[in-house]
Amino acid sequence: MIVVPTSPLWHPVFDVAAWASGAAMGWALYRWRLKAAVADVAARTDTGYFVALATGAVLGAWAAGTLNTLRGPSPTLSHSVAGALAGAIVAVELYKLARGVRGSTGGVFVGSLATGIVVGRFGCLFAGLPDFTYGTPTRLPWAVDLGDHVGRHPVQVYESLSMAVFLAVYLAGLAVRAPWALRRGFYVFAAWYGAQRFLWEFFKPYPPLVGPFNLFHLLSGGLVIYGCVYFGLDRRRERADAQERALSVPGPDHVAL
Repeated sequence: MIVVPTSPLWHPVFDVAAWASGAAMGWALYRWRLKAAVADVAARTDTGYFVALATGAVLGAWAAGTLNTLRGPSPTLSHSVAGALAGAIVAVELYKLARGVRGSTGGVFVGSLATGIVVGRFGCLFAGLPDFTYGTPTRLPWAVDLGDHVGRHPVQVYESLSMAVFLAVYLAGLAVRAPWALRRGFYVFAAWYGAQRFLWEFFKPYPPLVGPFNLFHLLSGGLVIYGCVYFGLDRRRERADAQERALSVPGPDHVAL
């Protein structure tokens, strides 16, 4: 069992580190591969887009986190990354629907989000038991003691490593200019995050909401469905646009004699 020195003060330290590293990654990716993507999003949206994104993220974060902890043994206000992501997606998709914006606009945030989660989850780990993100008891050799002398699944590390794997795959995709990374990276991110989070929720002591599933199981499942469905829709739209462009190219019959 690994003894982890914990203090609630570590959480804001890692929060700052997560924001800083996420911003640095976003800037680096903009300079490297995403200038055209950023310009495209800027051309198709306005200030309302960012207002919707921020409002949805804040409301989703606190609504999901608080609804979950209020059902636990120690009711309190709380916030959640999964809730923030889900809330932002709903708000942005409604904005896009109202403004007639087609296609993905979240790709420019993928690197920053993934990096922030990789770093930020260690803040949850070192914050200890008061953070309410600890895992269920286990006898595995990598179990962590967060101060109560009980070996627990380090679910925060599980999630951080999962998102580090995603980040490596995503960067490799950008390196070869893969369409899934350049055009549909956010949908892949949402599905990946949802899938790994759904798995790790089985190692958390959160109260069930529907059968064996807690609130974050449902949110995570929704993220997987969203990512897969919108990935397919965007791929179909891309193929339709390519066919339309091919048909519009003048052929030999259009040559003036």
